Amino acid sequence: MKDKKTMPNNKRSWPLTVYIVLRLLVIGIMVIQFFNQNYTDVFLCLLTLILFQIPTFIDRKFKIEFPDTLQIVVLLFIFSAEILGELREFYLQYPIWDTLLHTTNGFLMAAIGFSFIDVFNRSEKISTKLTPISLTLIAFCFSMTIGVLWEFFEFAMDYFFKMDMQKDWMIHEITSVTFHPEGRNTPVTLPIESVVVNGKAWEGYLDIGLFDTMKDLIVNFIGAIVFCLFGFAYIKNRGKDSLAKKFIPIVRSQKKNAQN
Repeated sequence: MKDKKTMPNNKRSWPLTVYIVLRLLVIGIMVIQFFNQNYTDVFLCLLTLILFQIPTFIDRKFKIEFPDTLQIVVLLFIFSAEILGELREFYLQYPIWDTLLHTTNGFLMAAIGFSFIDVFNRSEKISTKLTPISLTLIAFCFSMTIGVLWEFFEFAMDYFFKMDMQKDWMIHEITSVTFHPEGRNTPVTLPIESVVVNGKAWEGYLDIGLFDTMKDLIVNFIGAIVFCLFGFAYIKNRGKDSLAKKFIPIVRSQKKNAQN
């Protein structure tokens, strides 16, 4: 029979295994890109290796422990966004790739915001306690705020550094009150059959960023809502919801108190 005391250590090996495998993959890709003189890709690999340190940094600096499932999801999320999305061009090959990542981001940010707020809410130094629904609402707002700030970042990269992080959409019709023949405040829809740019005809109008931004915020909203439903049940039952517990970081002092 296995000693129960050894079980957590065996379980904790999964995030380390995933971390090592992904780190070796990124280092291998970085070496190849260096010899190919793709220095932008080398920088992305270095950035990925730095981002991999986020759970460890938070753990050591703030004494906040990431559950195994959350650690693995965060590592895979970073790898999927930077290496698969940017270097392997999954964003272009699979249009749903960006949608999945933004949905996951909304879910993860709600979980992290939820845990931080719950830490303060359970602190003895704070006399006013939030109700479960208030705590859940703040976690949702935290997730949406992070999503909006990320869209600000994407716009800044596109505007100042010509990165095209906000991918463009080809639009084949447009609805506007401007097209009403009598100037009324009634929208009129017109098909876009061709647009001439620098003497070259396009089959539609190229929307710059608007559709991509709104789509990202909508799926971020969905991801945040999904976690908040689990988080609300977690608070109501105080930790009995096993699914939410796998995504909520824990302050070590509170974990010791719960065990005692």
